[in-house]
Amino acid sequence: MSTSDTTRTVTISKRQDIFVSWTSDVLIYIVVLNLFVEYLPAVIIESFTVSILTAILLKILLDLVMGIEHNVHSFFEQKEGAIYRVLGTVSLFAILFLGKLFILEVVNFVFGDHVELGHFIEVVALVLALMITRRLVHGFYLRLGVPAEHD
Repeated sequence: MSTSDTTRTVTISKRQDIFVSWTSDVLIYIVVLNLFVEYLPAVIIESFTVSILTAILLKILLDLVMGIEHNVHSFFEQKEGAIYRVLGTVSLFAILFLGKLFILEVVNFVFGDHVELGHFIEVVALVLALMITRRLVHGFYLRLGVPAEHD
């Protein structure tokens, strides 16, 4: 392969970027979910197909909760004063706490006895693992796009 073949510029559309983001996130969530199923007895998912559907639902729910968290954070960032900093911090913790309960309830409503994500502590650990793994993979992806000093 010649150098010109490997250095071409590719433009990625917004739809392609969203597709890659969703695909990678869902695949990451499937892996993390199934590792939790394997190593934590409190986390039960009836089948691999159900774990795929659970991963898709978790992607939707986590994006929703993180969007709300981002909007609340932005709202309080624009305000001045100690009371707004305190209210902002309390609001964010409430959203994060209630968000986990919301996720538990939605997953329970949608899948019933087919999925058990454990108790609150397991759900918090699961959500943190999903978010951290997603960030690590995304960071690695971005680093791949940074040109090396000596190619």
